[in-house]
Amino acid sequence: MSDYLAVTDDDLAVMLDAIGVASVDDLLQAVPEALRVARPLDLPPGRDEQGVMRHLADLAARNTSCDDEVSFLGAGMYDHYVPALVDAITSRSEFLTPYTPYQPEISQGGLQVMFEYQTAICELTGLAISNASVYEGPSAVAAAAYMAHGHNGRTGYVVSAGLHPHSVATLATSSAGYGGTVTQVPLRDGATHGDDIAAAVGDDTCAVIVQQPNFVGAVEDLAALSERVHAAGAVMIAACDPIALSVLRPPGACGVDIAVGEGQPLGNRLDFGGPSFGFLAASDAFTRRMPGRIAGQTTDVDGRRGFVLTLQTREQHIRREKATSNICTAQALNALAATVYLSWLGQEGFAGLGELLVRRTDYARRTLCAIPGVTALHDQPVVREFAVRLDADVDAVIARCRERFGVNPGVPLRAMLPDHEDGLLVALTERRDRADIDLLAEALADAVAHAKAGA
Repeated sequence: MSDYLAVTDDDLAVMLDAIGVASVDDLLQAVPEALRVARPLDLPPGRDEQGVMRHLADLAARNTSCDDEVSFLGAGMYDHYVPALVDAITSRSEFLTPYTPYQPEISQGGLQVMFEYQTAICELTGLAISNASVYEGPSAVAAAAYMAHGHNGRTGYVVSAGLHPHSVATLATSSAGYGGTVTQVPLRDGATHGDDIAAAVGDDTCAVIVQQPNFVGAVEDLAALSERVHAAGAVMIAACDPIALSVLRPPGACGVDIAVGEGQPLGNRLDFGGPSFGFLAASDAFTRRMPGRIAGQTTDVDGRRGFVLTLQTREQHIRREKATSNICTAQALNALAATVYLSWLGQEGFAGLGELLVRRTDYARRTLCAIPGVTALHDQPVVREFAVRLDADVDAVIARCRERFGVNPGVPLRAMLPDHEDGLLVALTERRDRADIDLLAEALADAVAHAKAGA
């Protein structure tokens, strides 16, 4: 191990002597013998710096990014254009290098960013209060579920089959710790039906969780669903695509109590899966149960505008039994990127982006469904993502599209929804123009026909 550690034998001897043991093995006596590795670790020889850089470059070359192919991947993470302004601000050392900013003595600049971010999320969701972000979208769903549990003391969750499978899995894992149960209701023609929700909700139902738009791209009738949920005395939670909210009614205006979502589309790159951030907003009734922290605005003794940490409900700051979460920080830098991005777009630009995506998605859906062997999975309204059925092997179609045309046509639904063997989920961003959509149609037509001929 000396090739991998900076500690010399002399350093090790001094440390062992200071703590009063003869060897490192003496430190491991509490570990059962069967769990210890008696042989040397199988590690390759060390390399010089140039060799390490060459090796890392070789590993990186195995990856394919959205700059290498025309990508229509989605399912929660999207290849949006990130303006240079985002990097210019988030790369400033004041934001990039500080230690986790949860201390009460945090700088005014950091607090203002939190406050402006919270304001943007409240405007986006139409809800009264937002925290300073959580880790990512599925964690936000689990956090909202726990907020609802604290609100009414119940442990049953009814979730739409249109909720992202990652969120369903995270909810099941998290809620199991306090006796939670998860019941799924199916989709009808791609959407959640109020009768199915009403039938599934019982006296023990804590909350109903629906995704907007849902996992197969359909726009849900949140207002109608919220009415049924509230009639049963449960909390209504919506997991929302923030970009879609540029053209859809805010969840707060539809009766949603808690709105959450994956923030990656807001000024954050894909970065091979992260990091990103989750947003969480709620009505006033849930303020004291918000996880993480909330920054507030005030005035100082001279009447100048200032910012403070108004609420911190984590276990290090208040009595453990009163804590609402163990979230120790927020994704502050990623949330800053979202704040810059939304400020750069402005209200008109943000709405314009959504309208552009609706038009392009409509064109893509009509164009693809005109191809023999391609049919729509459902007829519901969509914003920027839709699902189709292929009359051919989905994996073979995707492989041919990528190899022959340099197009990644979308996500195979069976990767996350095993009962959708023939499904393909296609997503649009502003980086995919009409020419890209026409190329996708050409590639898909060729690949479907080739796969069917081969079969």
